[in-house]
Amino acid sequence: MDYKRLGKRIREERHRLNLTQAQLAEDIDISDTYMGAIERGERSLTLDTLVRLVNRLGVSVDYMLSDSVTDSDTNILEQFRQITDCQPLERKQMAINVLRTIFSYFDKDEA
Repeated sequence: MDYKRLGKRIREERHRLNLTQAQLAEDIDISDTYMGAIERGERSLTLDTLVRLVNRLGVSVDYMLSDSVTDSDTNILEQFRQITDCQPLERKQMAINVLRTIFSYFDKDEA
């Protein structure tokens, strides 16, 4: 398990919600010192703490642990869902158009 990557992902999600470490720590009933150590990858966390954390951040456990889990089609699709869930429909459509452009570029290279 790469705790530094997990900590980085936690920090990114916390920033996305405009929360301080102290606010997040209070919300999930841990000390802000412990929260800082988790985000720096210096401390591991229990399953109970991880569940409280992902529930507060509004993400899934598999998203948080995606760096530690082997990629599969299901995992990749879940990551796309996590990224796009909070976006308005217009941005989702824009993202699809960007992906189509990227994949058409790959198809041209293979031809």
